[in-house]
Order: sequence, then C-alpha cells, then structure tokens
Amino acid sequence: MTKKTLPKPTASELNLLRVLWPLGAATVKQVHEAAQKDKPEIAYASVLRLMQIMHGKGLLIRDESERSHVYAPAQAQDDMRTNLLKELIHKAFSGSGKELVMAALSDHVTKKEREEIQKFLHGEKS
Repeated sequence: MTKKTLPKPTASELNLLRVLWPLGAATVKQVHEAAQKDKPEIAYASVLRLMQIMHGKGLLIRDESERSHVYAPAQAQDDMRTNLLKELIHKAFSGSGKELVMAALSDHVTKKEREEIQKFLHGEKS
C-alpha cells in the first residue's frame, strides 16, 4: 500500500495539529479546550471550521459514528516533520542536509543545545 501524499499544512493548520497530536483522537470541543491553553481568544467556531477544512484536505480523518465527530491527524507528527524537512532541504538548501544543519547551527542554537548536539554527535546519550 502506498502512502497518499498529503498537502502541506498552513501555519494555522500546523498549530492545530500540534494541539491534536498529543490528544490522538478528539472531538472539536476537546481540541478547542486544549487550544485555549495557548490561545485563550480562539473561538470554537474557528476551530470547527479549520478542522472541517483540514478534513477536506485529507490532513485529518473523521469518525462520524458518534453524535460528536471525532477527528485524528491523518499523519503522525514525526512523519509530518520528516516530509516538511525534506521539502525545506530541497527548496531552500538545494537538497543539502549539511547546508541546513550549518545554517541552523550558525544562528539558531543556544549554548546548551550546542552541547547536546555535541554529545549526540559523539554517541553519548542525554
């Protein structure tokens, strides 16, 4: 069975996926309540509409067997990250993972993170 290529999520869709991934499968109400922890002003109707759009695009799957529909991500978080990273490497770094890493390390890493990376590169466990 081949995996269907899913569309790249918008920033808003990715934010909603970040809320939904830890929940697994959830109703719109559950997602809305979880989303309010980081964004208290978010409206239930906005969450509902975005989840409906994401379902239409194939980013979410929906179980309609209960009165309250239950949604779940169509793709695991690690798979989504891998696909987005591959696209970024291809588009922004001419396919070079090394160039991506060098760019990230040059400006976007704290001293603590740099030490963790060094341990990783030397095969040490955190």
